[in-house]
Amino acid sequence: MAAAQVAGSLSGGPPPETPGEPPFEPGRGFRCLSARLCALRPEDSSSGRTEIHLLFDQLISETYSEGSGVAPEDVSTLLVQACRLVPLNQNHLVSKLSQLIHHLLNTLQVIVDEQNLDFLLAYTISAIQQCSSWTHMQILQALAALVYGNGSKCQKYLPDLLGKSGLLMKLSDLAQSDPEVRRAAVHCMANLCLSVPGQPYLEEHYQNICFQVFLTTLQSPRSSDMDDITFCMLLQNALKGIQSLLNGGKMKLTQTDELGALLAVLKKSMFHGLPGLNIEMPTVLYPTPLPQYDGRPPSQPQQSESSTSRPAVNKKKKSKVKAKKIQQGEEEEEESSGEREVAPVTGPGRLNLHRGDAQGASSPGAQSLPLAGSGAAGKDRVSSPFSSSSWRRVSSSESDYSDAEGGMQSKVRSYQAKVRQGALACFLSTIKSIEKKVLYGYWSAFVPDTPELGSPQSVSLMTLTLKDPSPKTRACALQVLSAILEGSKQFLSIAEDTSDHKRAFTPFSVMIASSIKELHRCLLLALVAESSSQTLTQIIKCLANLVSNSPYNRLKLSLLTKVWNQIKPYIRHKDVNVRVSSLTLLGAIVSTHAPLPEVQLLLQQPCSSGLSSSSSSATPHLSPPEWWKKAPSGPFVEEGAISSPKLSSEPCWLIRLCISIVVLPREDSCSGSDAGSAGGSIYEPFPMRLEALQVLAHLARGYFSMTQVYLMELGEVICKCLGEADPSVQLHGAKLLEELGTSLIHQYKPDSSVAPDQRVPVPLVVTFWTMMLNGPLPRALQNAEHPTLQASACDALSSILPEAFSSLPSDRQILCITMLLGLNDSKNRLVKAATSRALGVYVLFPCLRQDVIFVADTANAILMSLQDKSLNVRAKAAWSLGNLTDTLIVNMETPDPSFQEEFSGLLLLKMLQSAIDASKDKDKVKSNAVRALGNLLHFLQPSHIEKPRFAEIIEEAIQALISTVLIEAAMKVRWNACYALGNVFKNPALPLETAPWTSQAYDALTSVVTSCKNFKVRIRSAAALAVPREREHYGSVEQYAQIWNALVTALQKSEDTTDFLEFKYCASLRTQICQALIHLLSLASPSDLSCIRETLELHGDMVQSFILQFLKSGTERDDAGAPHHPQERDQMVRTALGHINNVQALAGDPAKKAIVSFLEDTLTIYFDSSGSQVALLGLTHR
Repeated sequence: MAAAQVAGSLSGGPPPETPGEPPFEPGRGFRCLSARLCALRPEDSSSGRTEIHLLFDQLISETYSEGSGVAPEDVSTLLVQACRLVPLNQNHLVSKLSQLIHHLLNTLQVIVDEQNLDFLLAYTISAIQQCSSWTHMQILQALAALVYGNGSKCQKYLPDLLGKSGLLMKLSDLAQSDPEVRRAAVHCMANLCLSVPGQPYLEEHYQNICFQVFLTTLQSPRSSDMDDITFCMLLQNALKGIQSLLNGGKMKLTQTDELGALLAVLKKSMFHGLPGLNIEMPTVLYPTPLPQYDGRPPSQPQQSESSTSRPAVNKKKKSKVKAKKIQQGEEEEEESSGEREVAPVTGPGRLNLHRGDAQGASSPGAQSLPLAGSGAAGKDRVSSPFSSSSWRRVSSSESDYSDAEGGMQSKVRSYQAKVRQGALACFLSTIKSIEKKVLYGYWSAFVPDTPELGSPQSVSLMTLTLKDPSPKTRACALQVLSAILEGSKQFLSIAEDTSDHKRAFTPFSVMIASSIKELHRCLLLALVAESSSQTLTQIIKCLANLVSNSPYNRLKLSLLTKVWNQIKPYIRHKDVNVRVSSLTLLGAIVSTHAPLPEVQLLLQQPCSSGLSSSSSSATPHLSPPEWWKKAPSGPFVEEGAISSPKLSSEPCWLIRLCISIVVLPREDSCSGSDAGSAGGSIYEPFPMRLEALQVLAHLARGYFSMTQVYLMELGEVICKCLGEADPSVQLHGAKLLEELGTSLIHQYKPDSSVAPDQRVPVPLVVTFWTMMLNGPLPRALQNAEHPTLQASACDALSSILPEAFSSLPSDRQILCITMLLGLNDSKNRLVKAATSRALGVYVLFPCLRQDVIFVADTANAILMSLQDKSLNVRAKAAWSLGNLTDTLIVNMETPDPSFQEEFSGLLLLKMLQSAIDASKDKDKVKSNAVRALGNLLHFLQPSHIEKPRFAEIIEEAIQALISTVLIEAAMKVRWNACYALGNVFKNPALPLETAPWTSQAYDALTSVVTSCKNFKVRIRSAAALAVPREREHYGSVEQYAQIWNALVTALQKSEDTTDFLEFKYCASLRTQICQALIHLLSLASPSDLSCIRETLELHGDMVQSFILQFLKSGTERDDAGAPHHPQERDQMVRTALGHINNVQALAGDPAKKAIVSFLEDTLTIYFDSSGSQVALLGLTHR
């Protein structure tokens, strides 16, 4: 009643016309008819019913266009008034009213407000309950329009609709005699499940009810009284309902049977109506690698699948597709050549699950993915190729379908294609809603495997890609396959195909390798057969995803070669999206597991190999123009000619191609699809140029031995990019510079495998960076309008080779330092973080680290960044502070003491305080803060420690380290804290033997070494306990005994772990503990011997066995720094034995003799097993 009163108050007559009013005012017809309807009063007379009929007909036939000037509240008011005028015993009027509700809400895109919705829902529900069954179809259409986007406001009526005896439950039941009514009921349920951003969603109870209805609908076969088109629309509605539950409702498929049942019906629906295929599926798919997913034994393939064993031949005819009526809310769908299906036309008076799809067709060259939806349903829409037409308005009638569209057969094929597209869209939502490790249990059900000899290929997503007549469906299948492949690197890494497996069974690793090979084969077949540019783009993107995740280092050669050779011609394709995705694929090839010998050979192929020139080419030819022949002027020629490394003279065609795309004008006009090109630009479209720069960056990172030949040319490319107006081109240029600089640094690292004569000479690197610093790089650093570019330029500046930086002109060195120190004051967090990191790199440069003024300036800048509100800035600053303190330690170890003397004590205090504060921050900051604390406490000189103001902060710093060791923080944090305590013990100036915090530090380390779950932390704590070089540093006899006993306990528990991943560190842990025990023995005092003897009496055999393992262990140095050679290890035991022998034991104490006997026995057993008789004789004589 309240709803009726509100509706009545909103109604009123039309505004009075004025003489100056235009003749065709928007919405004028609607307002006139609405005023006439609102003026009527309920009466049960023949004339009254006739007038209402006429008014309803006029309202339905009125032309409504976009911007019609009709307010949503006016529509709601009119519908409420219409319901008041129509009694429920007038079936024909109720039917006409239902058509009016459906038509107005659908055409005018109106979401009814909550108050009027309450009244209208009550009316329609009562109408279904009271009116004749022949009206139910129209009433359900009206109900679907009302609940669309209003699911959260229908809570009051959900028991009536979805309860045990709810209307929709009855009407959607398999026993429902009218198939159209059943379809409309499922349609209503799907619209109820549609989510609206910011609105509450259906309760979980009702979600499960709807899910089961949708699942049952998809599992049920078509009844004999249901035609093909109605069945297709029923399946579409059920699929859309499940998709809405997964997307908006965030429904979690936690039960294996539930997920398996859904995947089974999705796979069945994916092939619905596909010509020549009749797949039988089990009710539930179970996660298993065995090939039983197609409902047949592996050795008895279905005859119906035999047609899938051969790739589709491109014999499709072009279809004639008429333009759709955009004003009716339909999307005009432009199917490209190669399409055999004809899309249906749906007329007025019909409702779609997605109302509001009034998008025009995309141009053939537009990017295939980002076709945005409109209206309230936009959130649930899957990006193209799952565009809005996949869920087009579902019609209840066929009267508006024109025979000119291709006849009934074409219409059926079109609807069947939409079911397949809907199933794929739903599958994509399913993939996003479950964990990848769960998804990969069903890998074999959807990804092809190499068929056995004489067996047909199993049906999979590749079956659709190769055989579906609709390019849109093929593109949908490819997008789903891409989603499965995305993030699959860890799963695919188990693949093994490097040797022949002749066994009674096929290992799982071989099955995965076989599947990867089959994916390559099928995608390359699809690449050759495809004629639709949009689908072609999806194929290439899918290939790029496959290449990025496949373990080619574990597979036989030739897979990448086949991809490489087939993709090269597409670099010249007329469609810019195909060209861009081709470059993306080439970038994936050169970045996966780089460097691969196979790719190295491909890069050295002749330029013309596989690249056929055509008149329609929009890409520059690869024949080198004058730009290539021109040698760099000035010093570049001399440096390059004299000092260039001795490398293959074979040019890299891909580098030349990418450089030409970036810097050379295009020779031919691009096709109309080159939407990414700036108007009037003489260059390639921006997406092409950016992708080419990314490929160059990949080459610089993975194949620098080939890229370095073009170092100066690439320098010119970078200068050109940084000098352009477009920020994205500048940004990619800066990224390329950073990659080149980083690769140059890697060449000169001490552990580099590059021979000195193969490296880029330092003078050439100096010339390269001089060109950068004299070019547009400084301007990019100062470009405050584009902070991302500034940050990227900072990263590039930090990639200068230290050996080259010291040889730069002094004004260029000062320029770099001044700019970085200046940018540290930036208010942008990206810039500040990049600057903090760059300063942390520069402070390690040999030519700068002894400059007290620079180190002090850098320290002040870093300390300021440590106070920033941004966690990322603080994390970078903490890393740089750790580097700066590393520099202090390096300077302390130099013979010249001037740096320590000149470095400000006040600044040291500030650094200590900031590091203490940072150690209480988030883990990302804390890990480097404790590293810095350890270095600072190690660096402190006696002159500092003597000052009273340092005593308190030293205590606070060590307490911060102790608490960090003990807290349940990230492994890296605790590892660094243990390392820092080890650094503290290295400072002989600290009062280890008298300070109260010493025992607390030892307590923390002994606690960790015996009980920490992470073995790497245990290893580091054992290493820290072995650092002190004097017995006095270990404190009292009791303290020494505690440390000794803790290490023995840790040795005993060195295999106690529940985490399988920790077992690989067991040997390293035992090695480090043995080293610490032997170190303690070599420092033992007479008072310590009794404690040692007691432990050996209890656990001597265990300790001896592990020490023997330590003596015999391999020659690889572990991360804790154990001795490299066995000779060094047995020397440690000899030293300990000599020390014990020299200890003046207390009178009557047998401990010394017991310990000596233990060590001699250990060495004797070791030398006996190793055959070192000379050493044994020497030991016996002694």
